[in-house]
This record gives sequence, structure tokens and C-alpha cells, in this order.
Amino acid sequence: MTDWQGIIFDKDGTLFEFSATWEAWAQAFLLRLTDGDRVEAARIGLEIGFDFATRRFSTDSIVIAGTPSEVAQAVAPHFPNLGHDAVLDMLNEEAAMAPQVEAVPLIPFLKGLRAQGLKLGVATNDSEDPALAHLHSAGVVELFDFIAGFDSGYGAKPDAGQLNAFCAQTGCDPSRVAMVGDSTHDLKAGAAAGMRCIGVLTGMAPREVLAPQAEAVFPDIGHIPDWLQTS
Repeated sequence: MTDWQGIIFDKDGTLFEFSATWEAWAQAFLLRLTDGDRVEAARIGLEIGFDFATRRFSTDSIVIAGTPSEVAQAVAPHFPNLGHDAVLDMLNEEAAMAPQVEAVPLIPFLKGLRAQGLKLGVATNDSEDPALAHLHSAGVVELFDFIAGFDSGYGAKPDAGQLNAFCAQTGCDPSRVAMVGDSTHDLKAGAAAGMRCIGVLTGMAPREVLAPQAEAVFPDIGHIPDWLQTS
């Protein structure tokens, strides 16, 4: 092991495959929001970059890197009887129930990293409560030293607040921490915090988008331990 001290991970598209989770979430959320009106659900889906018929996100969808509050802000004007906060609550409730597909088996992967003395964190633009629900469902909450959502008090990516808080709470030197994510928001946050950045392809962004801002881009997080040994 080199002199690495910690790794902080994005959640969706990094620890968990993005499409498997959020395509199911989008369909459930839109149907609930529109009382099952599939035509209206399809229309509102376009507002957040989701094709209801094909169950696919556009690469510039606000859901990919935006916060739940930003998604609610885009949708709420179409439902003045609900308002932003009610839409956000509904969004978070459905997110907490969304199915999760681990990018790799997380328990052995994370235990392996901890066995090397690394501090581990999660910095997500999801809300904290659904994030904890997802990590609890995978049985990995106790394997992280730090978990923050956009509403945890440290801001949201691409700002560096969550990553700075991870270092402050764990005592890690940012230059000896890797930020791992599937979007440019993740990599920009890592760079702003003075961390080294790793991209993964379990989200929506292709290699050519991530590569200019990452030291390495891997098919999934499972490739990281070997890379750390030589970097």
C-alpha cells in the first residue's frame, strides 16, 4: 500500500449502478405524482430528462448529478397544489424504496479497503435519508467513517464542502485521498478539495467525458484496489 489515507465515493452510479436504481425510481415517482396518468407522467418526465416510454434518462438529465431539491424545483411548478416541499418529500420517499444494484459486492470490497487502514466516506447529491436507506439495505453503513447528502449541511457537489468535511472529521490529508465518482460533478468536487480523482463507468457519463478530469477511469470500483497499490 502506498501512502493513501482515504477514499470518498459518490453513491449513485458509483457504489450502485445508476440505471438499475433510478430508472425504476423515475417511473414510480412520476406515476405517483400524476395519480397513475401515464400520459401526464411522460410529459413531466421530459422536464427531468426521462423518457417514460423507454425508461431511459438523457445524458444531461438533472437527475444524474443534480440534487433532489433541484429535481423537485423543476417538477413543482406543474403541481401548484403540492408545492416544492411536498414534491421533495414524495421524491425522497420513492428514492428510499428504489431498488439497488451494487456495482460490485460492497461488503467484501469495503472491508478490504478498511483492512488496509483507509478511511472511507460517501458524498452524494442525494438526500441523506434515502442515502442511508440504500446503504443500510446493502449492509455497509458501519463500514463508512462519513456519509453526507446534499442536505447534511456541507452543500452539494461540484462544490467541495462534503469532501472538506470528510477530511476534517477523519484527519485525512486531501492530497492523500481519492474521490471516486461517475460524473463530472464528482470529479470537479474532488479537484476543488485537492484530492486525486477516479472515474467509473457505472453511471451515465462515457469515458471520454470523465477522462480529462480523472487520473484513471475504470469500468467499476472493483478495479480501484489494484490501482491504489501502484499510484
